[in-house]
Amino acid sequence: MPKTPPPARGHLSLGDSSFLPGLSPPAADAANAVGAEGHRLRMRQRLLKAGPESLADHEMLEMILFIALPRRDTKPIARALLARFRSFGGVVGAPVQELMAVEGVAEAAAAALKLVQAAALRMMRQEIATAPVLSSWDRLTDYLTAAMQHERTEQFRILFLDNRNRLIADEVQGQGTVNHAPAYPREVARRCLELHATAVILAHNHPSGEPAPSRDDVALTAEIARAAATIGVTVHDHIVVGKSRWLSFRAEKLL
Repeated sequence: MPKTPPPARGHLSLGDSSFLPGLSPPAADAANAVGAEGHRLRMRQRLLKAGPESLADHEMLEMILFIALPRRDTKPIARALLARFRSFGGVVGAPVQELMAVEGVAEAAAAALKLVQAAALRMMRQEIATAPVLSSWDRLTDYLTAAMQHERTEQFRILFLDNRNRLIADEVQGQGTVNHAPAYPREVARRCLELHATAVILAHNHPSGEPAPSRDDVALTAEIARAAATIGVTVHDHIVVGKSRWLSFRAEKLL
């Protein structure tokens, strides 16, 4: 009786979970785990030795997702996130519910991505808090852009400054719709008194992407400036953040 020939051995990487000749399903899973761990180790070593610039956007996302998904192959998830949100910043800036609509992204993965965004914004905010805001304008506009350009609805925020133009607080005063965020001059003045602020910088975003202010934006800014002046508070500027650029009321002579 002829012997049954052994299974053919093709060229197959350990990362291929569809078929591993001669291995039972548990053994195949173990082999895949070994391959995934080797991949992660190589990426960690590259990050530590060559720095973050050695990693592509999808690799950065893979490494972030490693923490939340230790037993998953995170490469396809990272690529799916980039396909949907177009950039690394678009991914970490996306709303939680939109992140969780991507296959493979549950609560833990979404939390890991939002933590990266929060950490980056905290670092940027602390940098502008160490010196008078008006002398670090580029840092300020970079921070406002990072904080607001990916928001899906309008957000109105205020940076409260002391008499040396140092940052006291950065607060979101209103979250609105795709083309309107509520802001109330009397509430702005009240909060200035509570924080002992002597100046403010206003900011809001335009989810449409174009930072050109509307008539309502100009009128509201004038109202806030008048209300602030009655208590000795100066409105230094109003920044409108779009998708790829920002606009200064002061530079445009609108304030």
